[in-house]
Amino acid sequence: MNFLTHILHLAGSGVFAYYSAAQIRDSKTRPNILAGFQLAESGSVPFLTALGDRAAAEGDTWLAEKLAKHASDETKHGQIFAHALQQMNKQVIDFKRQPQTPSTKKSQQRSPFFAAFYEGYPQEQLKPAVIDWDMFMASTYILELDASKDFKRMAKVLPDNESTARNLKLGMLSIAQDETGHAAYLYEAMMRRMSATKVQKLVDMWRTRKVNALLAMVGGILQRDGETRSLVQDSAPSEIDSELVAT
Repeated sequence: MNFLTHILHLAGSGVFAYYSAAQIRDSKTRPNILAGFQLAESGSVPFLTALGDRAAAEGDTWLAEKLAKHASDETKHGQIFAHALQQMNKQVIDFKRQPQTPSTKKSQQRSPFFAAFYEGYPQEQLKPAVIDWDMFMASTYILELDASKDFKRMAKVLPDNESTARNLKLGMLSIAQDETGHAAYLYEAMMRRMSATKVQKLVDMWRTRKVNALLAMVGGILQRDGETRSLVQDSAPSEIDSELVAT
């Protein structure tokens, strides 16, 4: 990573860290950011499961097992965020059941972050049946590595004097540990397939893409003056299985 990219990485990460910490610290905005995390974590499960099946079909049992564990972890993460939302009498809006209008269709398009991160890659090339393994491993390694740090930072700003926030903090720290493990196996997977020099080159390329994606996301936030679409709605209070919160 060159010096300019490093500076932009620090700047973009700093802005995102401040924004996400402010959003999760505030009890009014906390449900929406948790809903976004629930959708992202749960939404990745079918993709990872399909990739694991592909790896198994190709004879790579080691990678297939790692991807199956990854998918299982993401399922658990989605449950942790759903649990936290239910404790606040909130739940993710089921957008599939809402009437499709031009505005809702536009809001469901690829986010500015992922549009920049995967710029030049059409959706057809990102499907699990055809995605390039090297590209998947390097791009996802960057996302998982950074997510582990982001979740740790956000967990630290949650108060300890309130049980719901304290449980969420424990859950997010558990998620951060899982994300660190995901980054580790993805890096090992790359090292199994290519030279250390090529791995570093790929990682640097996707780090640069992540910087550009962060800047695009920050620009979108500034344009909206911090306003985001609501992802949650009220739900009826219910009994929650405390075992969903990892300790």
